[in-house]
Parts: sequence; C-alpha cells; structure tokens
Amino acid sequence: MMELILDSWWVAYRELIKFFRQKTRLVMVVVQPLIWLGLMGNMMSGMTNNPIAARALGVNNYLDFMTPGIILMTVLFGGVFGGLSIIWDRRIGYLEKLLASPIKRGAIPFGKSISVMIQGSMQVAIIITIASLFGVHFQTGIPGILLIIAIAMLFSLILSGFSLTLASVIKTHETLMAIVNFLTMPLMFTSNALFPVAVMPTWLAAIAKINPVSLAVTSIRELTIHGWVWGKILPSLGIIIILDVIFMLISQFAFQRETVE
Repeated sequence: MMELILDSWWVAYRELIKFFRQKTRLVMVVVQPLIWLGLMGNMMSGMTNNPIAARALGVNNYLDFMTPGIILMTVLFGGVFGGLSIIWDRRIGYLEKLLASPIKRGAIPFGKSISVMIQGSMQVAIIITIASLFGVHFQTGIPGILLIIAIAMLFSLILSGFSLTLASVIKTHETLMAIVNFLTMPLMFTSNALFPVAVMPTWLAAIAKINPVSLAVTSIRELTIHGWVWGKILPSLGIIIILDVIFMLISQFAFQRETVE
C-alpha cells in the first residue's frame, strides 16, 4: 500500500509540474471565478431585493447563495483534466513509458486523481478568497473553510474517476470532451448550484434532489450560510465518499483492462 501511495504521488507530482508550467491556465484559474462572482453575482444581486426571492434563497445576498455553486462548478469542470492527461500521454507515447516503468500500474489513475484534487483545492481557495473580498461571510470560519475545501476535493474525485474511465477507452480529446460536456452541463443545471430547489418545476426539483452536485452544494452552502448543521452535512458527505470509492474502483478496472499486455 505504501508503495502504491508513493508511486501515485510521483505521478501526481509530474501532473502538477505540467499544471504550473501552463501560464495561461494559471491565469484563467483566477480570472474565471472573478467573472462568475463579479459579473453574474452582481447581475443577479437584485433578486434578494424581492422578499419572496430572498426567502426562497434563504439569504440577503445572492453571492452568499451562489458561491458554493461556483465552487462546485469549478471542481466539476476541472475534474475532466484527469482523463485528458491519459489521452495526451497515450498520444505522445509517455503512457507506454509509464506502463514500462517499475511502478504500480494502479498508481497512474490514482496519481492523476490526486493531481486533480490538489489543483481543485487551489482553485477553491482562490474562489473563497475572492468571494470574501466581495463580502461573502463564511459562518463556520477557518475550520469550515477547510472542510469546504475537503468536500470539494472529494467531489472532484467523482468526475475525475468518470473521466479517467472514459479516457481508458476513448482515444481522442475531441470525443472525450464531447461526452464529458454533454454530461456535466446537465448535471450542473439540474442541481441547486445557482437556483434553489423551491423555485424549480416539480420534475426538475425531483432531479435536483438526487443530483450528486446538489448534495455537495448543500453541504458547502450549510457551512457557508448557516453553520455546523451536521444533519445536512454528514449525509451528503457520506454519499460523496461512497461515490468516490465506486468511481475510483471503476476507473482502476477500466484502466487495468485497457492497458493489459
């Protein structure tokens, strides 16, 4: 087990080096939440002037409601890079070198998932910082912020595991991106990330309640707005961890099967 952990770390380390060398991507990590929070957040801020809308949102400031959704949107779309790196490594021949190296084969998808988690944590920290500058107050303070980052990291494993599973079978970036975008966009907009379930049509509200994105958003939103409401936080966190295990096992199985000699 220790050998698998060490091998996974070195795979993750290589992915992080690639990440920090992509200057444009680093800039976008900062610019993207600025656009979402600065433009859309302020554009929708007038909603809370309506007492009915404010009651549905449960806040007096739309940014308080929106910030947890932006956090989940960021890690959701960031999770796709785990799968893209598999396809890119296959294309340039680096995957064959990894497979021939004296490391555990399972360390390859695990390491890429670890890298996605670390990148996601940095993005979430930036979003929280920007949101705080815009006036969002996190009710649970520093401990709650650390738990928010942890929940976001765990949630990123779900999509990275799914993306790695697809990338083990699919051979082109274009096909992978088409499939992932087809699935992630509906996941995002059938959740409570940007709008409360109370204002949704009945059929959409039913989908939102079982959407994994809604589960993660709910726990983060409780930590942001209401405090340590464990009755809502723990069930969501438990389901996220179960989904993590399932998708990690599936990605391991798919990768091992597709790379068997």
